[in-house]
Amino acid sequence: MTQRPQPPAPAASGAARWAPPPALVGFLVLLGLMFAGSYAVGAAAGPVAPGMRSSDPGTTGSERGPLEPHGHGGADDAR
Repeated sequence: MTQRPQPPAPAASGAARWAPPPALVGFLVLLGLMFAGSYAVGAAAGPVAPGMRSSDPGTTGSERGPLEPHGHGGADDAR
């Protein structure tokens, strides 16, 4: 008689044995470092165009209507 191979016994907790591949961990660490570095450089450089503001000093960018052009006031400025 030939003996059949027995399947491995289930582990007590499957989640405790699972680990992500080292390449995935390395990629995520590198991605985090690149994000942190680019954020630091952007914060040090400041705004790209400091003079670009809304033509109406009382509004912020989120208060404009959905059809108004960005930074150009509105339809009344077309004349």
